[in-house]
Amino acid sequence: MEALNALIGQIGSFAWGPIMIVLLVGTGAWLTIGTRVVQFRKLFHAFKLLFSKDQSAQGDITPFQALMTSLSATIGTGNIAGVATAIASGGPGAIFWMWVTGAVGGSTKFGEAVLAVKYRVTNEKGEQSGGPMYFIKKGMAERFGGNWAWLGWAFAFFGLVASFGIGNMVQSNSVAAAVKSSVLAIPPYVTGIVLAVATALVIIGGIKSIAKVTSKVVPVMAVVYIIGSLIVLFSKADMIPEAFGLIFANAFSAKAVGGGLLGTVIRFGVARGVFSNEAGLGSAPIAHAASKIKDPVVQGIVASLGSFIDTLIVCTMTAMVIMVSGLLTFSDTGTMQIADKLTGAALSSAAFNQTMPGLGGFVVGFGLVFFAFSTILGWYYYGSKCCEYIAGLKAVALYKWAYAALVFVGATVPLSFVWNLSDAFNGLMAIPNLIALITLSPVIFAMLRKYEAKDEVELLREEEIIS
Repeated sequence: MEALNALIGQIGSFAWGPIMIVLLVGTGAWLTIGTRVVQFRKLFHAFKLLFSKDQSAQGDITPFQALMTSLSATIGTGNIAGVATAIASGGPGAIFWMWVTGAVGGSTKFGEAVLAVKYRVTNEKGEQSGGPMYFIKKGMAERFGGNWAWLGWAFAFFGLVASFGIGNMVQSNSVAAAVKSSVLAIPPYVTGIVLAVATALVIIGGIKSIAKVTSKVVPVMAVVYIIGSLIVLFSKADMIPEAFGLIFANAFSAKAVGGGLLGTVIRFGVARGVFSNEAGLGSAPIAHAASKIKDPVVQGIVASLGSFIDTLIVCTMTAMVIMVSGLLTFSDTGTMQIADKLTGAALSSAAFNQTMPGLGGFVVGFGLVFFAFSTILGWYYYGSKCCEYIAGLKAVALYKWAYAALVFVGATVPLSFVWNLSDAFNGLMAIPNLIALITLSPVIFAMLRKYEAKDEVELLREEEIIS
């Protein structure tokens, strides 16, 4: 078992190592250039499209529900514990590289969603099925010929395994640990039962039921967390300029991590950013493929908001609260020290508690519980579509109950091996997805140009009518 765990650890190190990080960010940069920074050019347009409804279009859920479902899987423990870990391991400069990842990640999410909607299929139940497995199989065959179903199968397999771990047991384990250590001191098995039953009740209804829950839970939990963060930041507004100064000063320096390599600062910032927003991993487009929309580019523009909300807003809130908390101190040589050597969720909780004693811990605890639960729901949908691609709809019925049962298991057992396994397979999802994104990027660029040309014609017609 130890040998297997070591092997899985090596796979995980590669999957989240320097080569993959360069490929993930490099792909985002390539798509950013090719789309002429679509994620920022169309930012306000994206918010407008978010609430558009076209009842005549194919799809199962609205563009807003599709975005909330994808965000439910990405806004999770990474936004609270992951950001704190990045700062503790890489110093303040890691935040800058997290921002870089979030900035280019918007174009990656755009490209993924465009391809997901373009190449989606209608299954036997009349539902939309899409994502990397489908645009790999159909899109690459259309462009290059040959049979690429095997590469789509590889993505689906990696995604299926990851759904049981990173999207399920790891999340329920985090919730159980947080609730057990709180003033409530609820035993893990009780938390596991409640989570498993709640999950089963939601996922029985499929994507429409999941979307209804996530479209309510995600905005509420995000607003509560952001308000709590803003209370802290307003109370310590005088420290914000210094915090930004430290972030930019240490982004290209190793001083903040005690003389470590600059690569450490970059690696932790980029890795935590990618881990948080999942841009390039291929999970989010599975949800966007279900959107009730005619033009794939429209959903792509909506999807580009994912990285903006997840990384540039929610992760930044956590980072800035930690930076102004007073828990970080710097010696004359620039070496960073953290009070009580805190890291992860404990560091985030302590940072909030510095300004809001007791209440700050509630904000973090509330965030962890609901962020993790929404992640469980979002990843069920991802896993079910991967299962459908591999074994058909009948297998999804079995997957559904196995998934709910493992929510309970995850809350009650140690997960060191499960974490390593799921972390590795979560990272491996990126390989087939990035191959497709790079090779199909001309398709993405051409579709965006066509959409913008059509948009310009419609604007000219409107001006003619007005005049």
